[in-house]
Amino acid sequence: MEKFILGAVLGMAGGALIVANNCKVRNLVKKNQEDLMQKAEQYIDSKLEKMEGGSQSQS
Repeated sequence: MEKFILGAVLGMAGGALIVANNCKVRNLVKKNQEDLMQKAEQYIDSKLEKMEGGSQSQS
């Protein structure tokens, strides 16, 4: 699931950068890409914490 999210984010950002010829649009896409990457990383981190928390409570 995490690989899919990361691939989708990179694919959307890459496609938008190819299409965007305007500097303002390119900067906006870059900012949105960074925001999406941070959200994806937070999601992955929260999933890992839940997995680690569950495995620690079992031992």
